Amino acid sequence: MIATIKYNSRNHKIDLSKPLDISIPLQDGKNNLNAWYLDSPRIEPHQEGDFIGKVSEGAPVNFNDIWFNPHSHVTHTECLGHITDSFYSINQKLKQFFFLAEVITVAPEKRKKDFVISDKQLKYALGNKKRDALVIRTIPNLKDKLSRQYSNSNPPYLLESAAKYLVEKGIDHLLVDLPSVDKEKDEGALLSHNAFWNIKGKPRINATITEFIYVANTIEDGCYFLNLQVAPFENDASPSRPVLYKPIRE
Repeated sequence: MIATIKYNSRNHKIDLSKPLDISIPLQDGKNNLNAWYLDSPRIEPHQEGDFIGKVSEGAPVNFNDIWFNPHSHVTHTECLGHITDSFYSINQKLKQFFFLAEVITVAPEKRKKDFVISDKQLKYALGNKKRDALVIRTIPNLKDKLSRQYSNSNPPYLLESAAKYLVEKGIDHLLVDLPSVDKEKDEGALLSHNAFWNIKGKPRINATITEFIYVANTIEDGCYFLNLQVAPFENDASPSRPVLYKPIRE
């Protein structure tokens, strides 16, 4: 099915039958993605008295309880409420769901004991392009990102200057294949989160950060339309399913 999207007074066509899903699903057990020192998520049949919510155990339906944390266990999208005293809900702040996005591939640079993404790298990748959203794929890009255990691994992160550059560039929606845009252990500084949401200035209340994506190697760098949908949780963050569509060139 071909759909037409109007962006910047121009009509763009996408093929809705060719979605490129860059989310990581939630699954039960230790093979699930994990970060921030939490136990594995659990998906279990609800039990109450003699009732076990599983058809194979005699129940009329499968009826599972699910325990997880969106920041630790699954692709999620967060708003500035993640780091503010005041409550902000991603379900209230994300009201538009289609954006023009650029997919870039970055090799994080070694800085002392860390690997970082710098503003210099982002400037080189984006050039003069004007985009609403930026999707960052880091290399090496192995499939173990789908189940990696990140706690105490000091993953790559964005420098504060890189986050500031994205604000200057007009990027409202940042998507990364990392557990955080900030250093795992930074004593709560959260420099890139604060810079991207401009917490010390006029807060960017409609800007979002999506973490724990996975961009397959078959997806080329370049321009896409991004459909960014979240589960309707009244929370600072929610599980999300970002999907890319390549514009059709006529």
